Amino acid sequence: MRRIAIFDTTLRDGEQTPGVNLLPAEKLEIAVRLEELGVNVIEAGFPNSSTSDFEAVRGIAAEIGAATVAALARTKEDDILRAAAALEGARHPRIHVFTSSSAVHLQYMLRKSEDEVIEQSIAAVRLARRYVDDVEFSGQDAMRSNPALIYRLLEAAIEAGATVVNVPDTVGYAIPDEFGSLIRGIRETVRGIDRVTVSVHCHNDLGLATANTLAGLLAGADQAEVALNGIGERAGNTALEEVAMVIATRGAALGLETGLRTAAIGPVSRLVSRLTGIPVQPNKAIVGRNAFEHESGIHQDGILKERTTYEIMRPEDVGVIPNTLVLGKHSGRHAFRVRLQALGYALEESAQEELFRRFKDLTDRKKEVTDDDIRALAEERLVGDDDSFMLETFHVSSLGGRQATATVTIRRPGREPVREAAAGDGPVDALCQALSRAAGMAGTLVHYALHSVSAGSDAQGEVACQVRVGDRVVGGHGVSTDVLEASALAYLAALNRAQRWMARESATEVG
Repeated sequence: MRRIAIFDTTLRDGEQTPGVNLLPAEKLEIAVRLEELGVNVIEAGFPNSSTSDFEAVRGIAAEIGAATVAALARTKEDDILRAAAALEGARHPRIHVFTSSSAVHLQYMLRKSEDEVIEQSIAAVRLARRYVDDVEFSGQDAMRSNPALIYRLLEAAIEAGATVVNVPDTVGYAIPDEFGSLIRGIRETVRGIDRVTVSVHCHNDLGLATANTLAGLLAGADQAEVALNGIGERAGNTALEEVAMVIATRGAALGLETGLRTAAIGPVSRLVSRLTGIPVQPNKAIVGRNAFEHESGIHQDGILKERTTYEIMRPEDVGVIPNTLVLGKHSGRHAFRVRLQALGYALEESAQEELFRRFKDLTDRKKEVTDDDIRALAEERLVGDDDSFMLETFHVSSLGGRQATATVTIRRPGREPVREAAAGDGPVDALCQALSRAAGMAGTLVHYALHSVSAGSDAQGEVACQVRVGDRVVGGHGVSTDVLEASALAYLAALNRAQRWMARESATEVG
């Protein structure tokens, strides 16, 4: 069995998903969970792109112990110096240097000749090696590049000191056979290739990212670059959960293995969905809520008799615990805490008390509280300071298709409540406008998704939304048995995140 390294780029390429803006504290929370999952490399950001990215990389570098922390840099001196500074506290730092290699990129983006790109890449890798012992080199758009140039470029990078060479299908153009052939050609042709790790980074524009990644691994690549839930530019990156479970399920046939603790996939997938405001599609492989559901009577009969009739993976293998009705209004703290631990939530005493209070509130609305309900409560915790707006009351009225009106009351800790009203095209629109007025922040709802957390007419509704505030789009998430309350909570969560971004930017300007 050949061990494949997992390079997670959720926090860098994944954050390039339109509308995704993660705060440094949120990035750190995801990074800690990625390390618990067992990923080998966490690409934490692009330090020279913004102050926020620099601080996020620096914070993750100081916190992460086992995994390598990578920072992205172009073949520019200031990029590399900024990446090196952000990684100063890392136990295992890596600078990831990239350029472009396809003719269209060289002509229209870089406006450089092949020789100039090679010379610039050599200088960049050498500079990065002055600061770290681990340097990854990538040639963007490799699949549409002349293989001869790819060979020259990778040879030059290896000679300059690169320890990892990455082959990106940047625009998702490849099909598996030709991508595998490219990797085999690199293995057979590039001098010094046996001294370095060969990595593959595929995008999903044609829906082939996972297939191409596996083709590259089978052709001799040692590292897969992936993102949770497949998020990223355009149609996204290769999904971590798909590569992980293909190898876990078919490892014997593939001759491959990873060191991932796959039972941690479900919880960290839900965390990423909540913090980015991007819901996971119901039929998404591995982590979609329908991934282990069976509607057909024939399928249900087979599953009841023997799960392997229609399931090639156990739900528990990816952190999906079969839903169990165990708690109600008479359940006490001890039973609740035991269930939290069984579901994988290790929380501080104060957090457990707050969740227990919310659990008891929920039991007044629902007769039976499911594991999915408890997960929703636990994952609703916000990352940020203690100066967030909280929803106190809301009232909405709407008459069959006519304009709706909403009145809301919100409060910040230690301050007087603020009450505002607004009209809108519907109940949700009216609520959002009233919340924007009360918070003093003009927001525009650009994405809204609602689904049921559990079954039954008293099920909790889960809302994920994205809100534009100024020139930034932020995500929010809310859960309640009342879908309008869930909508209000999600929108207010997004305003709170926008507020923290504005506070950070203000502090940076003052500094």
